[in-house]
Amino acid sequence: MASVFLLKPGSIERDECGRILDARSSVTLVMGGRHKIIVDSGQQGEEVTLCKALAKLCIKPGEIDCIVNTHSHSDHCGNNHLFSRAKVLAAKEGDVIAPGVWVLATPGHSMDSISIVVETEMVIVIAGDALPTLGNLQKKVPPALHVDRALAVASMQRIMALADFVVPGHDFPFSIKKKAYVPLPFRIGPGERSAGSKLPD
Repeated sequence: MASVFLLKPGSIERDECGRILDARSSVTLVMGGRHKIIVDSGQQGEEVTLCKALAKLCIKPGEIDCIVNTHSHSDHCGNNHLFSRAKVLAAKEGDVIAPGVWVLATPGHSMDSISIVVETEMVIVIAGDALPTLGNLQKKVPPALHVDRALAVASMQRIMALADFVVPGHDFPFSIKKKAYVPLPFRIGPGERSAGSKLPD
């Protein structure tokens, strides 16, 4: 069974009018079978942060063999270069990346948006911007930036129906059932779930 490790939570900063000032994606490591998979590589310039997070797991960037970007926006693929030996997958609906790890098409934010489903004892969906924040779940609204609202709503509903936990594109991981954040560090694998300090309010 696969394991999921959040290397870096996503974030989004807006001005008083709601305009986006800064957006940085979550970066997630999925280990399934013999595969070490990075889902979204974050904004360029975050290399040191990612290397430190991997080092805590005794993993070097060169050991990553696969990158999957939930979509092609620069804040989600800005550090693909860091994983120089990894193959960048052009993944599509239903593709199996590793045992228990597969692709869910979730268009709407962009037409190429996908989410990665990881099945352990529970289901974790790494959603990118198909479900970018806890607020989108709580308010039942799609991402503000989208190319097709109806598709974006349908994609959110697919994720909500499937997931126990979501790693969103621009927020901390959360529980679908509780509609609340889960403690960090977010690490889920076979037979265990590790959770550390409480998230700030």
